[in-house]
Amino acid sequence: MPFAPVLRSEWLKIRTLRSLCGALLAVFAVSTAFSALAGASSSSSSSDPEFDPLFTAFLGVGPGQIAAIAFGATAVSSEFHGGGLRLSLAAVPQRGRWYAAKIAAIGVPALLVGLVTGFASLAAARAGLGDAADGLTLGEQARGVVGCGIYLTLMALLAAGLTALLRSGVATLSVLIPFILIISFVIGDAARGLTDFLPDRAGQLILHETSDSALGPWNGLAVTVLWTAAALLAGAWSVRRRDA
Repeated sequence: MPFAPVLRSEWLKIRTLRSLCGALLAVFAVSTAFSALAGASSSSSSSDPEFDPLFTAFLGVGPGQIAAIAFGATAVSSEFHGGGLRLSLAAVPQRGRWYAAKIAAIGVPALLVGLVTGFASLAAARAGLGDAADGLTLGEQARGVVGCGIYLTLMALLAAGLTALLRSGVATLSVLIPFILIISFVIGDAARGLTDFLPDRAGQLILHETSDSALGPWNGLAVTVLWTAAALLAGAWSVRRRDA
């Protein structure tokens, strides 16, 4: 079967599942709301030499990425309920083609929503920051918006790949969410160095105006790309080698 109809079929599945549409809406709503609150509450901190107005503008990406992870995990885990994967593979026997279509159907809407979220978050935060954001260049703001879209997409795809490997959305969420909220956020602040290469911490460097990390903004995002690629390859192996 050609790739285009397979992609349309997978997109139809995502478009018709309310939970997936709700997750994408949550990515936008949560990220924008928290960025607006961060901007309004941080305008008085502009005199602090460590104040980062760009990262403040995208502070909502932290909680918003949880919804992106849930979107990627749920989109794949739905195939493992009620024999859905067997039906999908009966229609598309080429497992690699089906998996590629599934990942594309997850990645494209995640990227579009991520870019819109990045623009809205920046606009909402700037309204609260006021003069504190005047030092941001157009290039830095564009990098933040584009980086936000790519980062949220990578987190959704990372979750999708892990779900294909683990065959369970609950297992994926049980691994990734504690990892981001506890291991990376809490331990990462206390232990520098190698923790800068964790997928979330490395990817979020693109949202900083300046950073003391050994990685630059784009190098950090490239590290997250490698993590995501590894998860997707592991998921592809699972789909191709394990019984439906």
